[in-house]
Amino acid sequence: MAAPLNPPESAHSISEIMIPDVKTTVNLFGMHLRSVNREWHYPLHEHPQYEINYVMDGEQLFQVSGASYEQRPGDLMLLRPGVEHGSRSGKDEPFTYFCIHFNIDDQLFLSLLSRIEQVHFPASSLLARRVHPTLLRLIEIARHESEGTIAQRMRLQSAIFELFAHLWEAISDEAVALSADGYEKVELAHQIRNLVQGLVNQSFHHATTSEGHYGIDDIAAKLGISASHCNRVFRHVFGISPRAYLSALVLDEAKLLLANPRLSIQHIASIFGYRDIAHFSRQFKRWSGQSPSEYRKQHMGRALSESRL
Repeated sequence: MAAPLNPPESAHSISEIMIPDVKTTVNLFGMHLRSVNREWHYPLHEHPQYEINYVMDGEQLFQVSGASYEQRPGDLMLLRPGVEHGSRSGKDEPFTYFCIHFNIDDQLFLSLLSRIEQVHFPASSLLARRVHPTLLRLIEIARHESEGTIAQRMRLQSAIFELFAHLWEAISDEAVALSADGYEKVELAHQIRNLVQGLVNQSFHHATTSEGHYGIDDIAAKLGISASHCNRVFRHVFGISPRAYLSALVLDEAKLLLANPRLSIQHIASIFGYRDIAHFSRQFKRWSGQSPSEYRKQHMGRALSESRL
């Protein structure tokens, strides 16, 4: 990986819009489209991924944490990781369903998902209506996935991200509807998020890395609000503090740099504004549970093993 890009001289620029870097990883597991007879059932189980389950025809009886749900055509089940669940035919008749298991490393998206208590979304609900067209597109792609072409895989990934975008919008809209001032809070929280991402996009040579600051006070001042209000609004919308979000972004960036053996740990520390490598090492270990050198050694060993496969 190359070192962070330095922007060209801005003297001759007329205008500029900086787009935040996109470094989201999505893993899909056990995605399937299945038609079953009336005797089919799936015993109670749990897994470490989120699950989206969508009935196309017939009726499925879902059991989630001891509660029962009748899932009809167009209904959606959204299950958290670690939740015990099972299913069977709801009317002793055949039915067809589509299922996706996934995890994603986007901290804000995960924080929003983790706050959803509802698991069953009827076909008439905002969320089910919002994602319905994209689910149909995914199902159509899945019918031809056996072709195994690169183009098919790219279309599948494109549809998955579109599905997540609709989920985000629908869940955010429902959150806004819960309070009269919800819209203003969500808008402000998104402004804070964009500014936090902007801190990560900088070289960090001028960032303040002293304990308790991390640029959040500057963001609050720029928006004309107090630091406490900045933290309160961001946590209300996303479920985590802006400082915790920034720490996660910086950790991801540090891991990318540490994966490049041509960059010394001292150089990486200076990129993030740390004059003392020991301070950077302590902070990295606080975030990840490993020192930078331990992480680099583990990463290089894993990369070497994969290259031999």
